[in-house]
Amino acid sequence: GVNYAVLGESETCTGDSARRAGNEYLFYEMAKANIAVLDEIAPKRIVTTCPHCLQTLGKEYGQYGGHYEVIHHTQLLSELTAQKKISVTRAINEESGEIDRITFHDPCYLGRHNGIIDAPRRALGVTDAFIVEMPRHGKQSFCCGAGGAQMWKEEEHGEGPNAMPVNVNRFREAEATGAQTVAVGCPFCLTMMSDAAKHGNKGVQVKDVAEVIAERMG
Repeated sequence: GVNYAVLGESETCTGDSARRAGNEYLFYEMAKANIAVLDEIAPKRIVTTCPHCLQTLGKEYGQYGGHYEVIHHTQLLSELTAQKKISVTRAINEESGEIDRITFHDPCYLGRHNGIIDAPRRALGVTDAFIVEMPRHGKQSFCCGAGGAQMWKEEEHGEGPNAMPVNVNRFREAEATGAQTVAVGCPFCLTMMSDAAKHGNKGVQVKDVAEVIAERMG
């Protein structure tokens, strides 16, 4: 098993969105408060489900004295499946009886900024699902539309007959792979892609990698 703990009510936002929105003072205040809590606990490793938190805790808190080993939850899942601490059943589609096709949407802060590309695919691979790639993937992935604090403001629409919201553009790229499941590794991406799915093929599901694994655990 894994010996772990959670911060509970002591856990607050890392301040990522405040910094992306340009409020450096608010980010500083949030970072210092979090560093005080984390330093008191002195964790060996911090696991995040959010690539924005991964980036902020692992690469930005250092300027204020917060130095931690931070990993993404898909890295932990990859470790646990490789060590046979998690066993899963094959990814069989209930309706067709065929092996599931899954495409993974690389979050910007996971792939492009932190180079974590293989871990989520290794975690998904233990299900024996067909992993199909979108044309834009890995470090060349396309944003879901939530990055840069865009999640918190009205979308800026493009012009022209083919203009569409960024998340819809990305979801259509995922649909075109023929995948039944779009796997993500970021709560922002999950929200944006799930919203875009309302405008697409009703048979395509959007799930976090952890959900895909959990559904197939024996």
